[in-house]
Amino acid sequence: METLTCQQCNQPVQIDESLSDLTPSNYELIAGSIPKAETLRGGSGRTSLRFGTTPKDLLAKTPGHPDVKSAWERSQQRAAGSGSTAGDTGSLRKTAAAGAAAAKNRHRASVAGGESFVLLQESIIKNIPPASPNGGFVTSPKGKGKATKESTTNQQEIDIEAPPFSERLRSAGKLYALLSSKTEIDHPLCDDCTRALKEIFDKQLSDISREKDGYIAFEKQIKEERKKEGDNPAALAEDQRRIEQLKVEEEEAREALLRADRERAALEAELEQLEREEKLLEEEEAEFWRSHNAVMLAQSEEKAKLDSLKAAYIADSATLDRLESTNVYNDAFCIGQDGPSFGTINGLRFGRTGTVDGRPVTVDYPEINAAWGQVVLLLQVIARKLDFTFQRWRLIPMGSFSKIEGLAKNDIYELYDAGGELTNVLQRRRFSTGMAAFLDCLKQLMDHVTAEDSSVRFPETCT
Repeated sequence: METLTCQQCNQPVQIDESLSDLTPSNYELIAGSIPKAETLRGGSGRTSLRFGTTPKDLLAKTPGHPDVKSAWERSQQRAAGSGSTAGDTGSLRKTAAAGAAAAKNRHRASVAGGESFVLLQESIIKNIPPASPNGGFVTSPKGKGKATKESTTNQQEIDIEAPPFSERLRSAGKLYALLSSKTEIDHPLCDDCTRALKEIFDKQLSDISREKDGYIAFEKQIKEERKKEGDNPAALAEDQRRIEQLKVEEEEAREALLRADRERAALEAELEQLEREEKLLEEEEAEFWRSHNAVMLAQSEEKAKLDSLKAAYIADSATLDRLESTNVYNDAFCIGQDGPSFGTINGLRFGRTGTVDGRPVTVDYPEINAAWGQVVLLLQVIARKLDFTFQRWRLIPMGSFSKIEGLAKNDIYELYDAGGELTNVLQRRRFSTGMAAFLDCLKQLMDHVTAEDSSVRFPETCT
C-alpha cells in the first residue's frame, strides 16, 4: 500500500481527516493563500532566501557618505548586542529572512481566507440535516427527552460515505505537491519536523525584529545627522561641490565607457575579420597539405620505380659484364695442347705422331678427321663473323668429312684421310692439296684482320 513519508526525516505520516475530501474550490483557496517564495533560483535547485546576504555586503553596495555608513554600523552593533559577531549576524540574517517570508505567507493566507468563499460538495449539501426546533443543538440527557430522541434520529439519517484510502492518498499527494511547488519547503512534514521548523521560524522572527530595531535606530541617526548638516552651510556647500564633482566624474566615466564600447565594437569587427582570414588560411593550409600529400605519394611511387629500375640496371649490368667477359668461341672451340707434340681442339688431337711423357704416340685417323672438321668450322665461323669472303676457295665444314672447294674449276678436295691401302696415294694427294688450300684461306683471313687493325699481332705467321 502506498503511504506518505516526511520529506525531512523520511518517517511515515498519517493523513488528517480534514484532508480526505478536498474540493476544487478548496485547492484554489489554498493556492491563492500561498505567496510566491522569494528565492534566488540557481542551476542546482533551491537556494537561500534573498535576504541571505550579510549587512556588510549590502552596506558596501549601497551608495552613501562614509560617515553615514559608519553611523549605521554603530547603531546596528548596539541593536544586535555586544555578544554577537559578524559571522553570527550573517547567519541570523539568512534565518530571519526565511522567518519573515513565512510570517508574510501566513498573513497573506489569513487575508485570502477571509476574502474568499468555499464551495461545498453536492453530497454534503444533500446530507445536511434539517434545522431542529431548538436551533440545531442537541440537548443533554438530563434535558428534554423528546429533543434528544429527535436529534439521535437525524444523526442516523445522515450517512456520509467516507472516501476510499487511495482517494485520500491521491488528494493529499496533490495538496502536498501544490505546497512544495509554492514554498521553499518540501511537504509533507511530520509533527516533530513541523515543531522544529516552527522554532526556526520563531528564531528568525526575533532576529528580524532585532534587525528592524537596528534599521529604525539607523534611520533616526541619519535624520539627526541630516538635521545637523542642514544647520551647517559650509557642509552643505561641500556636499554640493562633491555632488558636482561626482557628476563630472560620472560624465567622464560615461564617455570612457562609450569609447570602450566603440573600441570593443571595432575589436569585435577586427576579430571577425581575423577569424574569416584564419578560416581561409586553414582551408588553404588543408588544401596545401592535401596537394603536398599527393605529391609525396607520387614521389614515393616514382622513387619506388626508380629503385626498381636501379636494381634491374645493376643486375643487367652484372649480367652484361659476365656476358662480355664470356668468349663464346672459347666455349664452342676450346683450343689446347696435349704434350709438346699435339695441339687439341675440343679435346681432339690434331696430329698423327708424336711423344707424350717421353713415349711415342700415334693418333688414329678418325680422331684427326674430327679435329679437321672442328678447325674448318672455326675458320668458317670467324670469316662469317668478320663478314669476309675467301678468294678462290669455299669451305665446306662437314664434321669428320669436311671438304674445300676450288672456285676456278669446281674441284673438291677432302680434308680427311680415309686410311685405305689401295686409294691411299690418290686420296692423300687431294688431301694434301686441300690442306694447302686451307692454309691459303687462313692466310687471307689473317691479312684481312691485319688490314682492318694494324695493332693486331698473331703469335704465328702463315706463308
